[in-house]
Amino acid sequence: MTDNLIEVIVKSKTMETPDIAVFEVRRPDGTPLPPFDAGAHIDVHLTSGLVRQYSLCNPPSETLRYLIGVLATPDSRGGSRAMHERLSEGDTLKIGAPRNLFALDAGAPHSLLFAGGIGITPLLAMAEQLNQADRPFALHYFTRSRRQTAFISRLSGAAYAERVTHHFDDEPDSAQDIASLLHNAPAGAHLYVCGPKGFMDAVLSTARDAGWETDRLHFEFFGEQAASGADHGFDLLLARSGRVLRVAPDQTVLKALIAAGLSIPTACEQGICGTCLTRVLGGTPDHRDQYLTPEEQAAGDQFLPCCSRSLTARLEIDL
Repeated sequence: MTDNLIEVIVKSKTMETPDIAVFEVRRPDGTPLPPFDAGAHIDVHLTSGLVRQYSLCNPPSETLRYLIGVLATPDSRGGSRAMHERLSEGDTLKIGAPRNLFALDAGAPHSLLFAGGIGITPLLAMAEQLNQADRPFALHYFTRSRRQTAFISRLSGAAYAERVTHHFDDEPDSAQDIASLLHNAPAGAHLYVCGPKGFMDAVLSTARDAGWETDRLHFEFFGEQAASGADHGFDLLLARSGRVLRVAPDQTVLKALIAAGLSIPTACEQGICGTCLTRVLGGTPDHRDQYLTPEEQAAGDQFLPCCSRSLTARLEIDL
């Protein structure tokens, strides 16, 4: 994970809202950074040893800098707190090259972008790329209030400002029914959704109920995937030792392993980077990652213990 990292310097740190900071990073020598497409993210390696993923939100046409937005969350696992409290202008840090698990579909006749809160970050880059390519799109941005809306000035002054619609929870006149937005979308449109899990679940379930095909739905989650009410405990069989661990309903496989005194390589702990990828020898995994392709998930012979679970009473893994 530490090979081929890029050293960058924080050129600026700006508070977009009371709890969202935007960091601009560049190479110390001013040379270009690796190119990226809209939807890409970078791994940020913090001095504490934490590795966190943040979407790039500047136009992909820019080559000298990356912009990332970071929400300070009260239940932070350390990453957002470190970024907000310990990272300042002039500091250096290391990042990974951009990776894209949330790419635009080049063949889509229309792109419908739905952002909830901090989920605006990858969709900003998408709007920039779509506008530059003169491709049709609409951006709907859902936030609690104007005061808590990041990038509002940037969006109002953008060349594509007329394609942006704001929906503020505290301004009823700006509210619009998600179902009607999806129903009135142009034929064949592709939907891109990013934001808090509850927001995304609502949008995606509404789209599926309205008959949107799976291949037209694109999404990216932020943060750890919370356990759902359907989660259940299961036994984890470690094939190499024959040891059996119990994974509680509110516990990840990774945390069960750590509690048992075992360790495996990890980084993001969100099912994005693939560092903890582990072979499955028996049982059926409940995939909740964004790393494996649908085909790889369907094969059922590997999973990411940081976020995925088991659909069967016992899961046997190669540990």
